[in-house]
Amino acid sequence: MPEAPPAAFRAQSLDAKLGIGYGLSISDIDGDGKQDIVLVDAKETVWYKNPDWTKHRMTGSLTKLDHVCVAACDIDHDKKAEVAVGAEWNPGDTKNSGAVFTLTAPEDRTKEWASRKQHHEPTVHRMQWVKDKDDQHFLAVLPLHGCNNVNTEGDGIRFLGYQPAKDKEWPTFLINDQFHLAHNFDPVVWPGVAGEAMLVACKEGVHLLEEAGDAWKPTRMTEKGAGEVHLGKLPDGERMIATIEPFHGNAVVVNPENKDGLWSAKRVLLDESLAEGHALAAADFLGLGYDQIIAGWRKPNADKKVGIRLYVPTSEDGSSWKLHAAIDDNTMACEDFKVADLNADGKPDIIAAGRATKNLVVYWNERK
Repeated sequence: MPEAPPAAFRAQSLDAKLGIGYGLSISDIDGDGKQDIVLVDAKETVWYKNPDWTKHRMTGSLTKLDHVCVAACDIDHDKKAEVAVGAEWNPGDTKNSGAVFTLTAPEDRTKEWASRKQHHEPTVHRMQWVKDKDDQHFLAVLPLHGCNNVNTEGDGIRFLGYQPAKDKEWPTFLINDQFHLAHNFDPVVWPGVAGEAMLVACKEGVHLLEEAGDAWKPTRMTEKGAGEVHLGKLPDGERMIATIEPFHGNAVVVNPENKDGLWSAKRVLLDESLAEGHALAAADFLGLGYDQIIAGWRKPNADKKVGIRLYVPTSEDGSSWKLHAAIDDNTMACEDFKVADLNADGKPDIIAAGRATKNLVVYWNERK
């Protein structure tokens, strides 16, 4: 394969005074056609307006304990995002923790938004908007643990979908209740599946969930437990499942598509020097026509560094990879990142929030 071109990212700090910077979502908040940044911090929810990145507060503290996740998406096609927030974060309390709120925008979206408390399960941890088989959005909310679990053992996690409803509590439906210690999930387009399927990273490995009639069918895809997961495309056009293993793990892994069984039968280890790997994405950052992988971690590793790294495949089938660039070298204790083309130049940028570093940074993709 030809040598990949150099990565060229320019870091721009948007905020250096975060509490924790738990989660990010990218969507057009004010309907001006530009993608804005939504951030859920420990004690508030805020958004940053593209392109001057003015910070606007959406909510203060919704619960006594920290907020933990956020999801923003235009679900009613009015060109302005709807927003939900997960809160009351206490991973050690599998009985009474957790909260889910949907927000209602004021006429002036730079002002504070109203909130409505919805049903919740304990240890609410991740949420995303997902399209169902009828092309309608629902809110998928994934707890970290099952109710009353001790040491990741006990009842399965109640992974729920929330159906949007006006002026009342949103009805919920069960997506899955078989996982234990599920950390993150990736909504994906999957062959033969109407709407979006979901890849879930959990203690039992990565599972694909696809809507089948009135239920969601689970299929195990990888063997080892994982904390982060993303679907990507290899140089030969086949798919791959990228993971960080295990939960809060040190290993960046690629599982190339396997039509004869578990994708982890072709497992490739890219890096095992992270410390609390906590963010993962697959996108074509270098303009190669196939995906590269970025991974971020939040604790100092053996080199006493935090950061974000970019990896490229060195074989068509994804059986070999190399570390191509350090996108960030020790200024981003990565709690979360998202990938989006913020300036509409056709190149994916990286938006990252740091935990110990308490910063929000855009890494502008300036490859030639």
